[in-house]
Amino acid sequence: MMTSHGKNSLLCPRCRRLVSADEPVCPHCGLKNPGSRWVAGFFGRLQSGNLQPVRLLIYINVAFYILSILFDPSAIRTSFNPLTLLSPSNHSLFFLGATGTIPIDQYGRWWTLISASFLHGGILHIFFNMAALSQLGTFVFHEYGFFRFLIIYTITGIAGFLLSYAVGIPFTIGASASLCGLIGAILFYGKSRGGFYGETIYRQATGWVVGLVLFGLLVPGINNWAHGGGLAAGILTGFLLGYEDKSAENSLHRILGMACVLVTVSVLLWAVMQTLYTFFIISGIINSY
Repeated sequence: MMTSHGKNSLLCPRCRRLVSADEPVCPHCGLKNPGSRWVAGFFGRLQSGNLQPVRLLIYINVAFYILSILFDPSAIRTSFNPLTLLSPSNHSLFFLGATGTIPIDQYGRWWTLISASFLHGGILHIFFNMAALSQLGTFVFHEYGFFRFLIIYTITGIAGFLLSYAVGIPFTIGASASLCGLIGAILFYGKSRGGFYGETIYRQATGWVVGLVLFGLLVPGINNWAHGGGLAAGILTGFLLGYEDKSAENSLHRILGMACVLVTVSVLLWAVMQTLYTFFIISGIINSY
């Protein structure tokens, strides 16, 4: 028999039992907001308050891209090549926190292992990365929780750039290492969860990996080492941290998550202050002549 809200019923993503779409908590397993329709797939989710942390990351990335252009506007490349359209100068990217063997070995800027994830080399670079972050980040945030999402995003970005540094990549930027970390966490989630839902997620995440490999082989200048390092770190952190279906976030997750936030905010503020200081110094020298 269909209840009065039968037309708005769906299967709970966790226990797979029928619940009302407007239930705040699943009466069977306790999952919050089971009607948010995450089971609809990777890319067709309803936007809700859960998107706010992901949106904030996107806003920060966009802000740093704009700042990288404003810092050295005369050097912006405006060619018809879509891969280099509206590209900030290397000087601008260096001061804002690009990483690699040049910034680290020659200038001791180890903190760039964090800041480099918020820099991009052109309008298409940031557009596609932010589109991926909106999709992947929302899924990981929902399935792993707020603090575990922060840990995964931060740690995998560091791991990806650390590996690329270890193999000698001289100068690199981009959110791709962290994005690959999110894909790695999703791979682990899908394989670990199993069932129809888990296998569907696993196949979708595998498709992302195949696309990344092909893209890295066909397009020059892609930091495949950072991609691989982030992906492997994502699988590992997903395994170590667990996800909502298995266990709720605990005090250790909260401590580590807040530590990631504090360290990241400190690094980004330091990068901005250094950049602004350099900008005013250069402006003062030019104006003195």
